[in-house]
Amino acid sequence: MTIAALVAAAAAESGHHANVALETIGYGIVALVAFAALALVTLSYRNVANRHAHKAEAYARAHADDLPQAGHGHGH
Repeated sequence: MTIAALVAAAAAESGHHANVALETIGYGIVALVAFAALALVTLSYRNVANRHAHKAEAYARAHADDLPQAGHGHGH
């Protein structure tokens, strides 16, 4: 007997003819919850740079001399 015939015979004997989509709905729910959690983590980082704008401005003023000036880049 071939493997295909064995699989067909096993499927016929089982008598279990439920909807496969209903058996796997849990995977979809788990995926939905996981992606929703990842979306919340991603959204929690929105506007982070602007939360401490005063620190960024103070750092820029303190290190203004460390930055290369325009025209002094590569090619000279």
